[in-house]
Amino acid sequence: MQAAESSGEGVRPREAGVTISRCLAALLLLMVLSVPAPPQEGASSERRPVDPYTIRVSVDMVVLHATVRNHKGTPVSGLAEGDLQVYEDGVLQEIKYFSHEDIPVTVGLVVDNSGSMRTKRPEVIAAAVAFARSSNPQDQMFVINFNEHVSFGLPLKMAFTDQAAQLQAALSGITANGETALYDAVAAGLEHLEKGNRDKKVLIVISDGADNASRHNLAQTLAMAGQSDAIIYTLGIFEPDDPDVNPHMLAQLAKATGGEAFLPQTVKEVTPICERIARDIRNQYTIAYVPTNRQQDGTRRAIHVKGQAPGIGRLVVRTRTGYTAPLSPQASPEAGAANHALQN
Repeated sequence: MQAAESSGEGVRPREAGVTISRCLAALLLLMVLSVPAPPQEGASSERRPVDPYTIRVSVDMVVLHATVRNHKGTPVSGLAEGDLQVYEDGVLQEIKYFSHEDIPVTVGLVVDNSGSMRTKRPEVIAAAVAFARSSNPQDQMFVINFNEHVSFGLPLKMAFTDQAAQLQAALSGITANGETALYDAVAAGLEHLEKGNRDKKVLIVISDGADNASRHNLAQTLAMAGQSDAIIYTLGIFEPDDPDVNPHMLAQLAKATGGEAFLPQTVKEVTPICERIARDIRNQYTIAYVPTNRQQDGTRRAIHVKGQAPGIGRLVVRTRTGYTAPLSPQASPEAGAANHALQN
């Protein structure tokens, strides 16, 4: 098994639903407030059932989910808040929330079903089921199958499931054929994640080829990933003689979101990789801070997380590499367009 280079150090907040990580920001706020915060402007008027993992608040906060390992690559548990330091544009930030808990996530499995995947499907389906069985029982999961078309695997009225058997059925009902609309599938997955009510969002993308059928391009897909709070893990199951392979693209998607890219040598490695991803998700640290730079100017902010622990030494932290600050409503459309152009 080979892991592609995808480690970064940072996180991206989201304006409204993006700047604010609803669940964990709420947990922090509830420690000092006894009344619920008003709903954010622009939030859906549809009332959802009360959910213990989703509380809406109106606090500007950066929330990141970080994987921490020692210099040997072994996951590190039991860290204290002071063992990690967060810098935004080189300025040390005060950590407001620090946790190492197994919190439920919304997870999308985005699976290539182009013709070249036909012989690999049994192993991929087994890997997806193994992932589901290794996950938190409170996770919300869904399946996107794609070739040149993108479709949702669960029944029409079922947005998510926590049942491995239902995921297996969602993956098994497709015949592998056609081309590869990878970017469109990732875009659909990112959009569907927003319908989930778990604080942490994850996409797992499994493909064996480069995109050759999407309406979206790579730049658009990376921009969507950067604006989302999702963590993307990618698995490239490439044939050695395939002229269309593009592992760099999968690594870009993972790095932009604080995930990890894997390049298994054989399809039999996919199951242990998916089990490793499940463990990674369940053992991340959650860190939140209110940026000292409160300017809503649409500029890019770089975030760097450092770690040093007694008896362990230097820590390697993987999470997002930065974020784009929200643009104030008072800013002119011309200024917003200029800032957007500078970031792309």
